[in-house]
Amino acid sequence: MFFCRRAGGRPAKPREAAKVRSFAKVNLSLNITGAAEGYHLLDTVVAGIDVYDTVCAKARRDGLVNVYMHGRGSEGIPPAQNNAVKAGEAFVSAFGTRGADIEIYKDIPIGAGLGGSSADAAGVLNAMAALYAVPREELIPLAEKLGSDTPFLLVGGYARLGGRGERVQPIAAARPLSMLLVWAASPVSTAACYREYDNEPDPPREDSARLCAALRQGDFAGVAANVYNALQRPACTLNPEVTAALAAVRALSPAACAVTGSGSAVFALFESEELCAWAKSRLRGPFSSRVVRTPAPPRTLYTPFALRPGEGAPEK
Repeated sequence: MFFCRRAGGRPAKPREAAKVRSFAKVNLSLNITGAAEGYHLLDTVVAGIDVYDTVCAKARRDGLVNVYMHGRGSEGIPPAQNNAVKAGEAFVSAFGTRGADIEIYKDIPIGAGLGGSSADAAGVLNAMAALYAVPREELIPLAEKLGSDTPFLLVGGYARLGGRGERVQPIAAARPLSMLLVWAASPVSTAACYREYDNEPDPPREDSARLCAALRQGDFAGVAANVYNALQRPACTLNPEVTAALAAVRALSPAACAVTGSGSAVFALFESEELCAWAKSRLRGPFSSRVVRTPAPPRTLYTPFALRPGEGAPEK
């Protein structure tokens, strides 16, 4: 009989299946503070949003990890470049468990700066931890190697991230935020965006510190006043569709708007969900859009492998 780990030292039988929702994020602020060992160092305030990929995992009898992608054009991602595959294999190697057959139903747009790849890695780690009774805190060293947003996306909520994103300082925000999320059809290359940034770097800014204070105080105006992304200019330079998306949302008079991550998604802050819905109804242009809230609701684990109605079906 195969047993797996359980907090407290007692072995536990592996679960047959697990299902998790792995949420996207937006960068409310993003500043670049330097570089080290070939990576840019960040000071960014991030928030989980209620857009998610659904990760379903079944335990295997051997140590193999098979990942099957569905939706948003993810079927063509080569396994060698898929963070979800890397996460599953790293989990088996680290904890000596059996493997899993994993289905990922994507609703997070690819190449939009919403952390989709990192969310899938975090989702695989959380699903396999549920299968094999591994405490979440033991996943953090693996997450730090799988993408700058992965440690944060293991849990979500609000946080200020430093370094490459591995330094996570949770923020106890006083109120949720509502926003209109808009994204273009074509993605932005993150690597190209950073190279373009290096041609004209930003001076140091204090947006992230002020944003943290405003979130804790429930100061919506303070949050809006400090929304900023150092990668917005290079993202617009690389992809004119991002420039057009920003212009389209600015025409709706949001409290603030910015690119998230390296783009191509843009978010616009409004004071209420009703105003977001109004803005969505008046958005003009060839864009996809959605009203979202932050932080994302608590992650829920399900034992059935099958999807529930509406899960895994991308919104147009």
